[in-house]
Amino acid sequence: QVQLVESGGGLVQAGGSLRLSCAASGSIFSINNMGWYRQAPGKQRELVARISSGGTTTYADSVKGRFTISRDNAKNTVYLQMESLKPQDSATYYCNADLRTTMRGSLYGWWGQGTQVTVSS
Repeated sequence: QVQLVESGGGLVQAGGSLRLSCAASGSIFSINNMGWYRQAPGKQRELVARISSGGTTTYADSVKGRFTISRDNAKNTVYLQMESLKPQDSATYYCNADLRTTMRGSLYGWWGQGTQVTVSS
C-alpha cells in the first residue's frame, strides 16, 4: 500500500507565502511524475504544477512566476513553494504521484488526502 501525506496548508493573507510538502511512503519501486492539483468549491480539480523524476517542471499559467515545485527523490517528497498568494489561490491542494509498486508493475496515480489553503483579501 502507498500513502501520500501532505502538510503545510493554512490561512494566509494576500501577498503572503506558504510551502506545501507531500511525502510518499509504502511499497514504492519508483516514482515518475509528482504534482500538485487544486480544487475550489464548485470547480473542477486542476493541475497547479508537475515535476518529472528528472526535474522537468510544468506550471499552470495562473501560477507561473509565483509558485515553484521541487522534489527530493531520496525522500520521495515533493514541495510547492507558493509566493504572492491571491484569494483566487484558495482551494484544497492535492498531491499526486505516478508510481510503480514493483519493477514490472504499471504506472498508477496515487493521491493525497488534500490540504486546505485559504488566502484572505
